[in-house]
Amino acid sequence: MLWPQAVKDRIKTGGDREMVHSYPYRSACPSTVWADLVEGATAELFFAGFTNYFLWSQVPRFSETIRRKAEAGCRVRFLLGDPEGEVTRQREAVEDVALTVSTRIRTTLEHLDRLGPVEGVEARFSSPLDAVNHVSLSVFRFDHDALVTPHLARLVGHDSPLLHLRRQGAGGMFDRFAEHGEELWERAEPLQP
Repeated sequence: MLWPQAVKDRIKTGGDREMVHSYPYRSACPSTVWADLVEGATAELFFAGFTNYFLWSQVPRFSETIRRKAEAGCRVRFLLGDPEGEVTRQREAVEDVALTVSTRIRTTLEHLDRLGPVEGVEARFSSPLDAVNHVSLSVFRFDHDALVTPHLARLVGHDSPLLHLRRQGAGGMFDRFAEHGEELWERAEPLQP
C-alpha cells in the first residue's frame, strides 16, 4: 500500500526472483558475463553442455583460468556427449551444419588433453541412456549462478535461448537445473585417458 505500483511491478517475487537475465540467443549473452562468472566462482564450475567447445573462444585464457581455479580448490567438471554415440549422430543429422557435433566435442577433448592432468578437473561422457536428455539442455554452473540453454528443435546451441539464474533459496529454478546436471553426472562415464 505504501509502494507505488511501478515499484511493485519491478520487484521480483516467487519463482522468477532467481532470474537474473534472459537472452533470446546464447550468442547474445556478452562474453564478459561468461568470463565474470568463471572468474568469480570459488567452489564449483560445472560445464554440462553437450559439446562445451565454445568456452575456449568465449572466455579469454580459459585453460589457464580453470587450471588456476582447480589449483585453488575449485571443483571443475566437464560433462560431454560421446562423440561416437548414437545421439550425437542423430543430432548431427538434425542440425545439418558443417561444424558437426562430434567435431565440437573433439575440440573440447583436445583442449582438455592440452590442459593435461590437473587435480580437481574432471570430465565424463553422459551415459548412452541419458544422452538425449543431455543434448536437449545445457547447464553451466558457477557456484550459485547458472547459465541454462534449452535447445530448440534443429537449432545449434548458440541459436537457442539462454537463462541466467542466481540461487535465492532451496527448491527454486536454480536447484531444479542443478539437480538435472547432477543426475546426468552421477550416471556419466569417466573419460579414459
